[in-house]
Amino acid sequence: MQGKDPADPQAQERRRRVPTPLDRPRLEEMALAYVARFATSAGKLERYLIRKLRERGWDGEGAPPVEAIIARHVELGYIDDAGFARARAGSLLRRGYGPRRIGQALGEAGIAEPIRQDVRPDGAARRQAALALARKRRFGPFGGKPSTDPALRQKQIAAMLRAGHMLAEIRGVLDAPSPAAAEGWAADADDDD
Repeated sequence: MQGKDPADPQAQERRRRVPTPLDRPRLEEMALAYVARFATSAGKLERYLIRKLRERGWDGEGAPPVEAIIARHVELGYIDDAGFARARAGSLLRRGYGPRRIGQALGEAGIAEPIRQDVRPDGAARRQAALALARKRRFGPFGGKPSTDPALRQKQIAAMLRAGHMLAEIRGVLDAPSPAAAEGWAADADDDD
């Protein structure tokens, strides 16, 4: 078995190899590969391209055309921030996250505030998300037997607050005497919240 020889010129060459700087065609190719592989927003694509330019450098004329590449992908329909926001918000709701965490995730993805407001969950969706989290984490009535331990209740409230739920939804699901009552509470949501 051969050991690694630090004096091996090929090994040294592999370590020293610097990636070739990007030009416009290669940058466009990277952007297209990224949007083909991932559901993304314009903000996420911009961060990706800027990171690649920082890692590899720019070898084209003038400034890198990041904004033009993004605008072209939006125009072609490869990037749809509103569609991305709807899909991401729906996914997070089904996983039990509340409106605050959904807003944070969309903001991190570069979604503009008006679009975030358009996909903000209504009262029924917020209640269903709180119910989903309580069911998944076995909180409140889903814990098997009723708990009178105030420390446990505080931990459950804290976990639901971290998941982005409002205190009204948290209390509604945790105060339900049974799983059926919690599901009824979620079904009786006021949609004008």
